[in-house]
Amino acid sequence: MDDTAVSRILDAGGSIAGKAVCENYCVAGGSHTSSTGPVHNPRKHGYSAGGSSSGCAALVAAGEVDMAIGGDQAGSIRIPSAYCGTYGMKPSFGLVPYTGMMSLEASIDHTGPITANVRDNAALLQVIAGEDGMDARQRHVQVKDYSADIGRDLAGLRIGILREGFGHGNSEPDVDAAVRKAASRLADLGAEVEEVSIPMHLHGFSIWSALVHDGGYWAMQTHGMGLGPQAPTPSDLPHYASQWRQRGDEMSDPLKIMTLFGAYSTENYLGRYYAKAQRVRRDLAAAYDKALNHFDLLLLPTLPLKATPLPSDMSDLVEVIDRSWEMIGNTSAFNVTGHPAMSVPCATSDGLPIGMMLVGNYWHEPTIYRVAAAFEAAVDWTKP
Repeated sequence: MDDTAVSRILDAGGSIAGKAVCENYCVAGGSHTSSTGPVHNPRKHGYSAGGSSSGCAALVAAGEVDMAIGGDQAGSIRIPSAYCGTYGMKPSFGLVPYTGMMSLEASIDHTGPITANVRDNAALLQVIAGEDGMDARQRHVQVKDYSADIGRDLAGLRIGILREGFGHGNSEPDVDAAVRKAASRLADLGAEVEEVSIPMHLHGFSIWSALVHDGGYWAMQTHGMGLGPQAPTPSDLPHYASQWRQRGDEMSDPLKIMTLFGAYSTENYLGRYYAKAQRVRRDLAAAYDKALNHFDLLLLPTLPLKATPLPSDMSDLVEVIDRSWEMIGNTSAFNVTGHPAMSVPCATSDGLPIGMMLVGNYWHEPTIYRVAAAFEAAVDWTKP
């Protein structure tokens, strides 16, 4: 069976060029854990393309395909988009049906478009968005005209620069500076831009960690189908997904760590921290919602750093793990809350792209596209 998104693309006249490489079980933000070998950044060979939808962003950035569909449970659409210089939209939770796709954790599963420009991104989302009557993640979905506001000026829009999105322990100064410069450019284009503080943003990764480690481990026990009412999956998925038990040595190191940690947490704490995370995530969502009652969008670096060199020695466990999870401090929080978030290339440094993330209210993707398109039209991000 084709998943709903693929069926909708074919029905709209699109052509499927093929399946792109992704990271092993999609458990890495780098591009070095695929079973077929590393994916190189098309902008700079030897550097990460980002993950876990590594092949999708690399193919779009290289001009091999016009559009791609990525999965996003911690930033896996936005991470490779920021590293490769593509436009990656993680839509509102449930906007695009997850039917036919392998779940990592049902409460943070997202899928959405990766493209080379804003207008294509909006057009692809228009095709794949909307309820399909099968995915239980979809509730009160609001589909809008995603291209309607492209070309409008930014007068009257309020954008909050999220203070806690900057200055992480691994933040690169040129990344923070480039994103702040991009915010100033949006002010020049007519938006009202000011700083906002949301201290709980710094706890987003911890909440995400409890959800994905316990939830991901449970999904592996149920052979990629997860628990509870979810969208239908291919009938042969349990057969293939269950093979990890016999082929554990072939699992990537990040996947082994996630599985072992999830097993330890589940067997020793019986889901306590997963349950606590499910409660606390509502507080995190409320903190963003409070800010978004005042601002139309929040703005911050997609990632604290630019693409890093691919690990030189895959036996160096520290380097392999660092390159897998070092970049998700900003992105993972919005998987927890389900707010729409898009990575927009805003600058380049040392030959590598820098992404800014635009975050909106639920179902307000048109506002994100409006701002992204205005920036795209005014700034050539490829010039240092």
